[in-house]
Amino acid sequence: MNTTLPSKQRILSIDILRGIVMMIMALDHIRDFIHIHGMAQDPTSLASTSPAVFFTRFITHYCAPTFVFLSGTSIYLQAQRKSKKELSIFLLKRGLWFMFAEIAIVNLLMTFNPLYNFVMLQVIWVIGLSMVLMSAIIYLPIRAILVISIVMIFGHNLLDQFNYPDPSKVPIWFAMIHQQAFIQYAPIRFLAIGYPIIPWIGVMMLGYCMGIWYNKEYDSNKRQQQLLLTGISTIIFFVILRYTNLYGDPSKWAIQPRGTAFTIISFFNVTKYPPSLLYCFITLGPALVALSLLEKISAAWTRKVSVFGRVAFYYYLWHFFLVHLTCVILFFISGKGVKDIIDYNSPFLFRNIQWGYPLWVVYAVWVMLMFILYPICKRYDRYKSTHKKWWLSYI
Repeated sequence: MNTTLPSKQRILSIDILRGIVMMIMALDHIRDFIHIHGMAQDPTSLASTSPAVFFTRFITHYCAPTFVFLSGTSIYLQAQRKSKKELSIFLLKRGLWFMFAEIAIVNLLMTFNPLYNFVMLQVIWVIGLSMVLMSAIIYLPIRAILVISIVMIFGHNLLDQFNYPDPSKVPIWFAMIHQQAFIQYAPIRFLAIGYPIIPWIGVMMLGYCMGIWYNKEYDSNKRQQQLLLTGISTIIFFVILRYTNLYGDPSKWAIQPRGTAFTIISFFNVTKYPPSLLYCFITLGPALVALSLLEKISAAWTRKVSVFGRVAFYYYLWHFFLVHLTCVILFFISGKGVKDIIDYNSPFLFRNIQWGYPLWVVYAVWVMLMFILYPICKRYDRYKSTHKKWWLSYI
């Protein structure tokens, strides 16, 4: 079966995987806004988490690296039908738009605070910044891009020794490069840098290099085998390197006194901010396996899921609005009033620190929102596929 749509030159397996991770991403954000411990406790803390909460968080680890990686692959595919100059200009403009949208639109949808007291630079920001850099990087030979990406992904944990103990004391330049930071830049005004550029740009570059496997003349069976072999090898490398505790993550695993379940949690509890080498291994490895398995699958569910993947940024904006709107509705249903809208310990309006619902409510809301989001995204996908307006490439 040919997985390429001739009219749009889209790779169905990529759209399906992107759609899956977009769906999973929503689960994490619903947990943040609605779960009773979503704001008060770290779901990865061995001292306070439970297996259900941890793995609800863990499965969402696949979202950001997979999306950034596939963004790089999409750039390579665009390079097959655009000149270097055309692609460079497009990446520069789209990257700047994403960076602006993160600050002006995504933050508003997340916080519902028009005063922007708390601004977060997260995945859309780093994708935008990476695109700006890719506008120049695409002029390099692809082998050079591959080497730089591998060195960055494998070697960036060497920078951990220079990390600042206090996230509020991290200089903004170092926060932009490597370490997550929470910076107060004025009275009651804060900037959170959650996605430093290293190694995210390396992940995008690696995805760009993998795009070679999706050239029209490339044998699909060979691609499927290479994706599967590379993915399985990456998972094996994760297990070996993680078991030895030698390198690849600032957090070491250990046998836990609370039992086998928590020892397993400790083993898989890798660092996302910034994504460690082991984090990249255990997320990108399964993503490559999934790409291989999805290569020749065609079913009703894949066609539906791929809709989310084709309109990912549109989905991203809508899902934040609906998640926060649901939070507002549940906020008032639970008995909260106008006086409770602002919690000075929380960056989000209508989301008190000590408030929320059990985990099963999180999953129920997740299923409900997927049913609401599907027709919204399907309608836009249909419009996008039948119109050729310039702005459709940016949303």
